[in-house]
Amino acid sequence: MKKTFLVWALTLISFCTYSQNRFFTKNGNVHFDCTTPSSPENIVGTNDKVSSIIDVSTGALEFAILMKAFSFEKALMQEHFNENYVESDKFPKAIFKGTISNMNIVNLSKDGSYPVKVTGIMTLHGVSKEISSGGTISIKGGLIVAAKSEFKLVLADYGITVPSLVKDKVASEAKITVDLVYQSMAKKE
Repeated sequence: MKKTFLVWALTLISFCTYSQNRFFTKNGNVHFDCTTPSSPENIVGTNDKVSSIIDVSTGALEFAILMKAFSFEKALMQEHFNENYVESDKFPKAIFKGTISNMNIVNLSKDGSYPVKVTGIMTLHGVSKEISSGGTISIKGGLIVAAKSEFKLVLADYGITVPSLVKDKVASEAKITVDLVYQSMAKKE
């Protein structure tokens, strides 16, 4: 009986310690802009249903984006985005799996914003490519509270074609803004 309790207690302690190293969100925000100077209107999509997890002990970072959760100013834009560009029924998610290569500079015991470098594989529209980007991680009270990044993706790199009819109105590369607010996995337990 004592041995069973000891094994259970050690397992629980190691799980809680491990979960203190992980932070997550289920409602992060990803915004993209494909507007050109000759666009008659802004070609902007926003998605506030982004899931992400960071493991501070390894620097591992992952996020998943439901493509149909992007919202647009006009319903017709959303329809074209889902049916003609990203083919959301066929490719329902964009996924990033990577690492924060300089996680060692993030001091969890000191509040502030830290510049980080992220490298990994982005899978979008059925195509996986390595990407690298800079960003920031914000610490408050010993916890990761936010992560932000801006980068560009060339649509053609992911097999997304812009029809020649609208080539001057839709940018060939998307400016991506990622804004994630995290909470500790330890709080979830």
